[in-house]
Amino acid sequence: MNNFGRIFRISIFGESHGKGVGVTIDGCPAGISLTEEDLMPDLGRRKSGARGTTPRIEKDLPAILSGTFEGKTTGAPLIILFRNKNTKSKDYSNLLDSPRPGHADFVAQHKFGKHNDYTGGGHFSGRITLGIVAAGVVAKKILGDINIDAKLTEIGGKTDFDAAIEEALLEQDSIGGIVECKASNMPIGYGEPFFDSVESLISHLIFAIPATKGIEFGSGFAAAKMKGSQHNDNFIDESGKTETNNAGGINGGISNGNDLVFRVAIKPTSSIGKAQNTMNFAKGKVESLLIEGRHDACIALRIPVIIEAAAAIALADLKLLDNTRH
Repeated sequence: MNNFGRIFRISIFGESHGKGVGVTIDGCPAGISLTEEDLMPDLGRRKSGARGTTPRIEKDLPAILSGTFEGKTTGAPLIILFRNKNTKSKDYSNLLDSPRPGHADFVAQHKFGKHNDYTGGGHFSGRITLGIVAAGVVAKKILGDINIDAKLTEIGGKTDFDAAIEEALLEQDSIGGIVECKASNMPIGYGEPFFDSVESLISHLIFAIPATKGIEFGSGFAAAKMKGSQHNDNFIDESGKTETNNAGGINGGISNGNDLVFRVAIKPTSSIGKAQNTMNFAKGKVESLLIEGRHDACIALRIPVIIEAAAAIALADLKLLDNTRH
């Protein structure tokens, strides 16, 4: 339910308005330099504060509770905790009767009943991705020379980000976006055929990020319109470098040494500022719902670093798995 990995294993925990959120990491090799300060740059990239992001400001200060000694990992499980400070749970009281359209409120109530923490989205909140980002920092250290970089290429169908955000804010609505991620200096041989292919494991983690609606590797869906002579990547030297990269750096589920490239579709945030007509389940009728609370007009603005972390975690697990064979 909340676990991923075969060797580099992570488990996320917490709720948006609970005491805190975090991650437990098992299988991390000993001797890797790691302090709370190492986590701060990537955590800072995820923080809110920019125009179009939630006005909820949390310090997001990590506390490494176990798994390090004198600034290096010990090989024991790492536990990294983030305490919640800035919560306004009363803003969510009306969602028990009228779950938000597009959000997990409805299915969470059915699956967990009245035991589910609905405030701020509970365990379904994007706040839980703090643990993924923290684990991603550790994974990047394991990967060494592999460089992972993700960036927004469009939001709301536009490349003019400022204009798209201003339009969404003016309309009290939300917009999604596209994030492209590239991993360079990739070795040949990561991944397993079929079930543990590079695409399978990265996709598994990408879809664990709230708001993800799609992923494509290399040429992606455009491949369906191409001929084989157009899509095939011709090898141009003995290292395996290819003339094009329609495969996105992967053949048969295994990395081929070229850049690993994929794109992720992020949906608009479910919580918006305009009223919506939806079912009030207590009254048994459709009525207007105005969502209170503090929310992102474009959550995609904060997602690139989370995409990087997910890719790093999957690749770190594959690297450690590959190391067991040598």
